[in-house]
Amino acid sequence: MKADRTQTPSPTSLTFKRPELLAPAGNWDCAKAAVENGADAIYFGLDRFNARMRAQNFTEADLPKLMEFLHRRGVKGYVTLNTLIFPKELAEAQQYLRTIIAAGVDAVIVQDVGICRLIRHLSPDFPIHASTQMTVTSPAGVEFAKSLGCQLVVLARECSLKEINKIQQQIAKKEASLPLEVFVHGALCVAYSGQCLTSEALGGRSANRGECAQACRMTYELIADGKTVDLGDRKYLLSPQDLAGLEVLPELVKTGVSSLKIEGRLKTPEYVANVTRVYREALDRIMAELQEPHPLTPFPTRKSETQTPLPVAGRGGGWGNPERYNLEMAFSRGLHTGWFRGINNQELVHARFGKKRGVYLGEVTRIRNEQVIVRLEAPIEPGDGVVFDCGRPSAQEEGGRVYGVELRGEDAVLTFGRGDLNWRRVHVGDKIWKTSDPKLDRQLRQSFAGDTPQFQRSIDLEIYGEVGQPLIAIARDELGHIVQVESAIPLVEAHTKPLTAERLQEQFGRLGNTPFCLGVLTNNLTFASMLPVSELNRMRREIVTELEELRSQPKRWQLHSNVSFSDLLPAQEPAPSASPTLIVLVRNLTQLQAALQERIQTIYCEFEDPRAYREAVQLVRRNKCVPNQTIWVAPPRITKPGENYILQQVRDCDADGYLVRNYDQLQFFGEYPCIGDFSLNVANPLTADYFKQQYKLARLTASYDLNITQLEDLLVNCPRHWFEVTIHQHMPMFHMEHCVFCAFLSAGTDYTNCGRPCEKYEVKLRDRVGTEHILQADAGCRNTVFNGTAQTGAEYVQRLIELGVSNFRIEFVNETANQVIQTIQRYRQLLQGEITGSQLWRELKLQNQLGVTRGPLEKK
Repeated sequence: MKADRTQTPSPTSLTFKRPELLAPAGNWDCAKAAVENGADAIYFGLDRFNARMRAQNFTEADLPKLMEFLHRRGVKGYVTLNTLIFPKELAEAQQYLRTIIAAGVDAVIVQDVGICRLIRHLSPDFPIHASTQMTVTSPAGVEFAKSLGCQLVVLARECSLKEINKIQQQIAKKEASLPLEVFVHGALCVAYSGQCLTSEALGGRSANRGECAQACRMTYELIADGKTVDLGDRKYLLSPQDLAGLEVLPELVKTGVSSLKIEGRLKTPEYVANVTRVYREALDRIMAELQEPHPLTPFPTRKSETQTPLPVAGRGGGWGNPERYNLEMAFSRGLHTGWFRGINNQELVHARFGKKRGVYLGEVTRIRNEQVIVRLEAPIEPGDGVVFDCGRPSAQEEGGRVYGVELRGEDAVLTFGRGDLNWRRVHVGDKIWKTSDPKLDRQLRQSFAGDTPQFQRSIDLEIYGEVGQPLIAIARDELGHIVQVESAIPLVEAHTKPLTAERLQEQFGRLGNTPFCLGVLTNNLTFASMLPVSELNRMRREIVTELEELRSQPKRWQLHSNVSFSDLLPAQEPAPSASPTLIVLVRNLTQLQAALQERIQTIYCEFEDPRAYREAVQLVRRNKCVPNQTIWVAPPRITKPGENYILQQVRDCDADGYLVRNYDQLQFFGEYPCIGDFSLNVANPLTADYFKQQYKLARLTASYDLNITQLEDLLVNCPRHWFEVTIHQHMPMFHMEHCVFCAFLSAGTDYTNCGRPCEKYEVKLRDRVGTEHILQADAGCRNTVFNGTAQTGAEYVQRLIELGVSNFRIEFVNETANQVIQTIQRYRQLLQGEITGSQLWRELKLQNQLGVTRGPLEKK
């Protein structure tokens, strides 16, 4: 399976840059599968601090051997350190980073702002890639990453092709350009990466810590105005189809993105081999089409043994696209272009199942004598595995291996082994999915079996020499490594068989069983000369040996030995004396009036329509009944290119300050008083110090991923008055581009044609245990699912007060005015020491039926 692909000419103003193909590797076999099927780079995690803790992962001890293998094959290796880091983990993270940098890893993929700072402190030149967990959706996000010292940014999956182009154009204008990376294939999270708190809220397993419980793949019922909406067999309301960017690959290349990333560090080596191969071949094909050479310039080619496309077993006319077949067999919940073509809420989530299916074969038309008759829409062979889908994916489904296939026109008669199926669970009308193709799996495994290189990368040769002098061969690989080899004997005048370009090509092109194939050979010999074949062969072998040795040398990054994370810890400041204060966040005018009635001094507003903030500000100013009373308003959590008009609407209300949630807002509201909200993911003192000092924020909201012990650690290592702590809230679990209102309460595709059902209905999502979670939309038509059960940190308030915390936030979502008043009164009593946290807990639970839980502050 040697590669036979066209190479990219030297970049010119008329050519497109070939993006890197980046493949996942959860273990050694996956790494080999990626390399042997054409990945330019792989990304992998170690056994701590990565967003796929369920993967097998590598160890620190694996790093030298792994990096040598990758570099010898011309492949880069990136380590994922893409989780939030808690205060007491900084020392361990620092040691991890020292090991990673010293091992010659090519880059580290990072979520935590403080870890970016630490890397730059340890090494001025080690590359940092800003993870998609950083939620970068705009030019401001790219600028933010650049200011941290990042060399590349992984954009949020929710960015469309148009938005990617806008980001590229705007960062180029601002001279803030960084290479951009996008996910091109794999599972889609329904929530913005880095902003999903569902696993944390429901099970104490944080997605920001690599422990996602995949609550988006569960069933939900839609409740509108208290009534269950009949959606038929659509129950997986938050489970997107898998991303497949193959259809838009040419447009992606034209956006100028630098890297195309395949998701799947939890997947099998066969998946990695399959998907990498499909995208490698497609990308090379596209590059050849986009980069037509000048007619007078020969187009450089790579020649080696032919790489045969992966076959589709039994494929004939009418079976469809073999690439799609292979991708669906690799892993598929349905394949879709995701958000690349913009928002289409009718297509992103089909809602009929949330697990792997495979290739659709057709519907059962008849069952007779323990045989199934199906009108085929895809190929099937004996030995293939199938599953029968009766429309209830959460129930036990029947399936097995096909024993025999008899084709009768467009129909096929499938037989199974005696006793293999429970025929009572197979019905006419069931959909049949092919879940296993052993022939394809065998070929995929063969693609990375053994130690012989199966994917080769080109080297170019220049040949020089004169009669009586040694023959000189200069070899260059794609990464810029150069070696020069001379013959041990001089060239002699040739009377027969001179060293023509063709003869040199033939001898130096014999690179089987090596990582290389011959690209362009330039013959600069001016006289007919010759050299024994044995000497040419020796030179060829020496070129391979020297190039391999050169490539396998570890990268030598600068690494300071006499610095530490402790150098970056913020200095303690004298805290202003302050009594414990209750801050109240409300989400409608009725709740605001209730907060005013309770004489709350600091009020936050988060309304769906920012235009309503003007009325809210005027209401507070008219009814000012507390000295120094202030109102702060919150923009939506996500800002994309072209959405600054929403921020302008927010600013037009002339509030006392702003609750900022993202990088755009840090810029836009920079001249005004601002408080950093939880979505900035402040989990350690290095991150806290950066936001506080760089952006002069009045306060920071501690990350919702911290339990009480971790929160105490954060407070001990920072000035306490920097922080406010949220002690009562409905956790904002999913924050997503997917609009449930549009998808299931309209026939529209987006805000332009949905009829705004979000303004007509009060909607909840009922989960499998009966909890009804609150659904709300914002000004950008993004949805938030709030935990239907409020949670409290009341039992820890006294400890936090003793530590020096004086600002405590409570939040409301859909509570009535009376519930708001009653809750405020209880928390005020708590802060004044009139009741204990346990009393408040019991009283709210009994009196308000809020169903309060302790939430993430509880020790884990």
